[in-house]
Amino acid sequence: MRVSHETIYQALYVQGRGELRRELARCLRSGRARRRPRGRDGRAGHLKGMVMISERPAEAADRAVPGHWEGDLIIGKDCKSAVGTLVERTTRYVLLLHLPGRDAHLVEQAMREASTALPAELARTITWDQGIEMAYHADFTIATGIPVYFCDPHAPWQRGSNENTNGLLRQYLPKGTDLSVNTAEDLARIAASLNNRPRKTLGFMKPSEKLAECAHRLNLPTLASLDA
Repeated sequence: MRVSHETIYQALYVQGRGELRRELARCLRSGRARRRPRGRDGRAGHLKGMVMISERPAEAADRAVPGHWEGDLIIGKDCKSAVGTLVERTTRYVLLLHLPGRDAHLVEQAMREASTALPAELARTITWDQGIEMAYHADFTIATGIPVYFCDPHAPWQRGSNENTNGLLRQYLPKGTDLSVNTAEDLARIAASLNNRPRKTLGFMKPSEKLAECAHRLNLPTLASLDA
């Protein structure tokens, strides 16, 4: 007999009562007291000049070539604060973007600054959902040469690495909290913690080790500055 993860979650959420229910919620990584259906948060909208994920290079899909990233925002209390997340598909290496607000100009600027720390061989594409924070994606591509591709509506699995990493990040950046209290230095420490955490999907290598392996294979200079 095989039991899906959804069945297990439903059993935890439905059967728990009283203190048992609260204890189960505390043990779950998300900390939620009820199971939420998969869906979007209403940030989507048609963006001018979108290039869809179906046109993304095939090399991005099989993760054989590093440099293809997935991005998203983690939203804070009352939707008033946010942290940007970029996850490299091959290595699961994460970069966190410090955002003074959710304005699309601020997101574009933060993405541009983060990309300058990467050699061209590790900055090939970015895939995002259709959130309005990407309104200036064309400006980003013109400035950096990095194309941005957009997921289909209601298809979070098309950014599966990013979705999974965002779940891990909620241990550091809980839902319902004001994310603006985190400085750029705080976010750098959080990213370093995740990047030095062994991952089962990488054969229990650390993302930082996997990135270094890719850099060595491509004859790139040391990337130690990314973990500074």
